Amino acid sequence: MNDFSPSMSKKILITGANGQLGRKIQDYIKNVRDIEFVFTDIDELDITDYQQIEEKFAKEKPNIVINCAAYTNVEQAEIDTENAYKINAEATKFLAKCAKNIKAKFIHISTDYVFDGNKNTPYTEEDIPNPISVYGKSKLEGEINAVQENPKTLIIRTSWLYSEYGKNFALSIIKASETRNQLKVVYDQIGTPTYAGDLAIAILAICNYYFDINRWHYGIYNFSNQGVASWYDFAKTLLYMSEDNIEIIPILTNEFPTKAKRPIFSVLNKNKIINTFGLEIPDWIDSCYFFFGNYIQNLINSNEKI
Repeated sequence: MNDFSPSMSKKILITGANGQLGRKIQDYIKNVRDIEFVFTDIDELDITDYQQIEEKFAKEKPNIVINCAAYTNVEQAEIDTENAYKINAEATKFLAKCAKNIKAKFIHISTDYVFDGNKNTPYTEEDIPNPISVYGKSKLEGEINAVQENPKTLIIRTSWLYSEYGKNFALSIIKASETRNQLKVVYDQIGTPTYAGDLAIAILAICNYYFDINRWHYGIYNFSNQGVASWYDFAKTLLYMSEDNIEIIPILTNEFPTKAKRPIFSVLNKNKIINTFGLEIPDWIDSCYFFFGNYIQNLINSNEKI
């Protein structure tokens, strides 16, 4: 059932506004005039507090709620399990329920880490999840909680997210190259880097689709950039763009021991989201160049302000 009238005001509330994805959404809405955006992070809304969510939603009355908030430290989640589940699973349940109570549509961002990585062909939305880390398990529980509380939840699973903001692999590689003459990066984990800006554009397109056509295609969708890469490929591309001549050494996963297990293969099939919403998704290398241009421009702007 569709319950949005084109004559109604359009309002979107976003959690996790200070994270990578939240900040990229903010970058892309500067010229949007007909939609009101409410950005929240921990200072404005504690998503682990049900009463706070209920009161905030009742006050703002958004048409769409987008949950960009998450506990994303994969390694730390193995130790800080309680908080990982509290934020990724329990809080998602609260948000989904409160969105349903005010008849708002709910978009939840999830991860390729819900899979074990044992396939050798791209994962589809119909593949059965089998997470192998606390992070992956907590995110899967969040998906399940959201759908149980709000059956019309729209879930987007993404992979290897990076941007000019926060902490991510791309920024870590660039910064490490400034002080080191050699880097070791795993080459046997295969997936696809996802530029947060491209995901932000896709999310906004889904929201506009609802506002313009009054259809809500809920369910699970995969989204990443196009193409396939290893972490080594990703690092090599970043260092090529930065013109750093440091040595980069490919290593196996078992040569770089971690607390959390990662899926060896987590390439996502994007056909469903492309066909449903008519999206055009850039190749990961093209988006990498775009990211690096923005990264350099941000550095220039920062230096000019000093």
